Amino acid sequence: MTGASDGAEVIPVTDPATGQVIGVVPAGGELEARAAVAAAADAFEGWRRTAPAERARALKEAARRLRERARDIAELQTLENGRPLRESMRGVEEAISKLEMYAELGALHRGHSLPGEWGATDMAVREPHGVVALLVPWNDPVAIAGGQIAAALVTGNTVVFKPSELTPLSAIAFVRAFELPDGVLNLLHGDARAGAPLVADPRVALVAHTGSVATGREIARVCAERGARCLLELGGKDPLIVDRDVDPAWAAEQAAGGAFANAGQVCTSVERIYAHRDVAEEFAEELARRADALRVGPGLDPASEMGPLIDERQLAVVDRHVREALDGGAQARAGGRRLDGEGFFYAPTVLVGARPEMLIMREETFGPVAAIQVVGSFDEAIAAANASDYGLAATVLTASQANARRAWRELDVGTVKVNSAWGGAPGAAPHPRRSSGVGGSGYGPELLDEMTRVKVVHMKPAPGRAG
Repeated sequence: MTGASDGAEVIPVTDPATGQVIGVVPAGGELEARAAVAAAADAFEGWRRTAPAERARALKEAARRLRERARDIAELQTLENGRPLRESMRGVEEAISKLEMYAELGALHRGHSLPGEWGATDMAVREPHGVVALLVPWNDPVAIAGGQIAAALVTGNTVVFKPSELTPLSAIAFVRAFELPDGVLNLLHGDARAGAPLVADPRVALVAHTGSVATGREIARVCAERGARCLLELGGKDPLIVDRDVDPAWAAEQAAGGAFANAGQVCTSVERIYAHRDVAEEFAEELARRADALRVGPGLDPASEMGPLIDERQLAVVDRHVREALDGGAQARAGGRRLDGEGFFYAPTVLVGARPEMLIMREETFGPVAAIQVVGSFDEAIAAANASDYGLAATVLTASQANARRAWRELDVGTVKVNSAWGGAPGAAPHPRRSSGVGGSGYGPELLDEMTRVKVVHMKPAPGRAG
């Protein structure tokens, strides 16, 4: 397992709850990216020839060691990204479960026979791509890294893992749980100065990126130019529809969980709400009450229910979106401001009177803001939800089975959740739509498909020599 640069330039790591620097990591660049890819390329033939059962055993051993260190890794993640500790613990536990799941699924991920001409055998076999580059975000870094690294390794690929420069310390602790041959798993620290040459390296066969739309589009362009595959889970602007026949208090509970978890810094956070006019006022009041009651504070404080935003830049984005909405006539029923004191805290916010042209309803906010637009019908809600450049996920709260069926059929997103703000089939990999990405995201057997490529083999016996 290789590390990053030993050069003098470093990147500071900041605790978003205090704004204080808690560590530094080397600032990798082109030389470090090329060295990591070279190590992975050199290790590939040996790793792909390793028995699937042995590869699975390595994942299971890593899972065991992670379980022993779970709390320490979770605390590191919370220090880096501010997420409440209990949520960070769930992320580490999810990473462990993904390692164990792919250890079991990997050996079963085989090709199949095809009907061929008489006397011949046709087979479709799955092979690893080669060197896989994984660019992992800061908002749930251990869970995402766990699933992607496990799926890549168990199928015989070697990996260059570049965590976000905002959360590198938990990545270091995570990869230390693996005991693998040299070059199979390579940790590359750095920002775009390391990421860009990594993506452009012709020896990288597959790039998986979870992050911003702008970065994802650039990755797609670079991969297309050199014929590499890419998997992209990008931004979201997920809608929530509140139908006229649901209990407003229950709907507000669902919306609060969807909008304020991890301070709204989840790819599938609820970001825009379409509430039927028959329940909109009561729903908004109840949601505002829940927002005001949330305990906001450092993630390591057991009393905290919501932590800070990741940094000053993200705080500025959220504040700009909210201010533009308020200047345009929306009203804040709760929050609507940065919280005083150290760190990057923003008050849980509920906006009413939102309109489609506002930034808060069009662009990804990635903060603890629930913006409500009143609609007159379920048809209007479906149309408004689909009128977006994004298509990651959507939630529908309804007591009508007919409307529930309409929702999952008509909403043009990768995941539709009915009567629950959180959820999704653990064995499925939904395909994002439009600006939200390309390829199968999520974790399940389908991710193993993405980490491999199909080769068709036609075998026919040769005639023996005459005489």
